[in-house]
Amino acid sequence: MTFQGLHFDPVRLPEAAERLRAEVRAFVAEHMPADYLPNSDFNEGHSPEFTRALGRRGWIGMTWPAQYGGGERTFFERYVVTEELLAAGAPVSAHWIADRQSGPLLLRYGTEAQCARYLPGIARGETYFSIGMSEPDSGSDLASVSTRAEAVQGGWVVNGTKVWTTDAHRNHHMVTLVRTDPGGDNRHAGLSQLVVDLHGEGVTVRPIRNIAGGEDFNEVVFEDCFVADEDVIGEPGNGWEQVTSELSYERSGPERFLSAFRVFVEFVRAAGPEPDESTAALIGRIASHIMTLRKMSMSVAGMLQDGKSPAVEAALVKQLGNDFEKLVPELLRLAPPVSVGVAGSALRRSFEQTLLHSPSFTVRGGTREILRGVIARGLGLR
Repeated sequence: MTFQGLHFDPVRLPEAAERLRAEVRAFVAEHMPADYLPNSDFNEGHSPEFTRALGRRGWIGMTWPAQYGGGERTFFERYVVTEELLAAGAPVSAHWIADRQSGPLLLRYGTEAQCARYLPGIARGETYFSIGMSEPDSGSDLASVSTRAEAVQGGWVVNGTKVWTTDAHRNHHMVTLVRTDPGGDNRHAGLSQLVVDLHGEGVTVRPIRNIAGGEDFNEVVFEDCFVADEDVIGEPGNGWEQVTSELSYERSGPERFLSAFRVFVEFVRAAGPEPDESTAALIGRIASHIMTLRKMSMSVAGMLQDGKSPAVEAALVKQLGNDFEKLVPELLRLAPPVSVGVAGSALRRSFEQTLLHSPSFTVRGGTREILRGVIARGLGLR
């Protein structure tokens, strides 16, 4: 598919990648925690034991250089592993952000010392990262961030607040977007990225309880937090270029249309082999969305494999994928398998869990308004 300014070339997964599916399914069957309820939302399910087992299997940092603990595998092989873990509803949140974007960011912009310090631990499933972008008064407008870092002898002193920082209460580090210079008339200038120790002095993490009763989101407050020069990623002032490249990794993967997949699986199971006509039509409608979004997401994986930066295509995948994820529980809500679902059943649990979390799907990683702006600029419409 090619549109003005957008390219989604058809991609077929190589046989080597497809062969991984059976291995991943066997791994999940062996290592899934006994008391864990499967959930395809990557934000849910924190299991250090499962993550360490993934690391031992070589399925974290799959595309990274071997010298940093990586597997030197292809983006297509990583795509298959990611897809299978999400489809199974495995507990992946512990390593997710570090593997998906913090590690690739360090590989692209970090120093040799930073890569050697952080990447092997991520690949082993022992080091976890959060994202420090959003702020209480900024929403998705990253250019308006006000968290400041002032230069001092040997480093920077950080003051400000970040919000919606997933798993900051149990992660080790956070890649934090800060303003190191006023920037003048250019709102994108003067921004930098720092690696902050979430357990360091001057850092306070406050969990934010959501309507589902979880506390995976957090507010992180910096009060005279010192960050050494060695933990500046890239060049000071280059933060805008870096953070926008990072978002390509965040926005394009299968997690952007599979967060509601588990409830769809349980719905199909409950409908049985011979669903009525309206139920069959609903299953077909949802499946067609998944297949289309999957083709688009795989195309972006192909671009990443070729060393490209598909920021606009990634934004479109997230925009369409998150709208779809939010729609799924609404489509299923009045369908007989859900409306007559037994309390406590796998279908009922998945449905209620997805419905409660669905408001966040179109916010994390950039709101739909921000994404539409990115897409419009990519198409030359603004």
